[in-house]
Amino acid sequence: MSGPEMFEVIRVIGNNVVLVHGGGMKKFEYVILGKGIGFGTKVGGTIASDDHRIEKLFKLEDQEQLNEYRLLEEFDPKVLEITDDILNSISKEFPGKLNDKVYLALPSHIQFTIYRIRKGMDIINPFLEETKISFPREYEIALKAADMIGQAFGIEVPEDEVGFLTYHVYSAVSHVPVGQLVKASNMVGRLIDIIERERGTAFESGSMDHVRLLMHLRFSVDRILNHSVNVDNPFADQIKSQFTSEYKLASRLAKEMEQELGRTVPEAEVCFLAMHLYRLFRGRTQNK
Repeated sequence: MSGPEMFEVIRVIGNNVVLVHGGGMKKFEYVILGKGIGFGTKVGGTIASDDHRIEKLFKLEDQEQLNEYRLLEEFDPKVLEITDDILNSISKEFPGKLNDKVYLALPSHIQFTIYRIRKGMDIINPFLEETKISFPREYEIALKAADMIGQAFGIEVPEDEVGFLTYHVYSAVSHVPVGQLVKASNMVGRLIDIIERERGTAFESGSMDHVRLLMHLRFSVDRILNHSVNVDNPFADQIKSQFTSEYKLASRLAKEMEQELGRTVPEAEVCFLAMHLYRLFRGRTQNK
């Protein structure tokens, strides 16, 4: 019976990060993450695959990945420690494999946030309300993360920053890049602006109408970004003929999404959006 695989240490990146060879004939390079894994470890030494200190093991596919993980050398060790605590809290709330990129993206974000707060730089999040509504569970974890960061570094983390941390929490569990989340939020904001301008109305932030519209647009944008719109709308012809003004506005929104997202918006999605707009404005008229 063969024993555990032995990894040869190529480089000690930090107390919690080492670069190793492995995979037979040393043909693969891996990054090993684990509390204290690099402490006292020497280049040329070995680490067994069943070492209890190993928390994460990443196979590096190319030089770009290696350069990314070497950035961990530049992080404050306390930032890496807090990151580990935050990731543990995420794993408890959302069981399953986390997005590998979060192990670099989150500490990078936290370190820069600490720098900005200490320098007195404003942190403004135009997507805060939408983020709180769209990702409530992730937002709660981000609140706790902000408190952990604040206590560890003696700073006060503003609520706007909690919104940005929420993106990283959601990205960690959904494997959706943070950049895509920002793009989707920006798109939703633009669509609501268009609706308000076209209809000469305004939605009170946090109102039932605002929340329902926001969530519908968010799901619509996410479906388009992820190419997950693959159903027909059996009422398409009826919607186009009976809800002409709503269909026209939905088509205007679809054109905006296509230009901004670089994706085709299927006719079924346009009709679903038109139906939602009809229900939304009909309800607002009845409630007046």
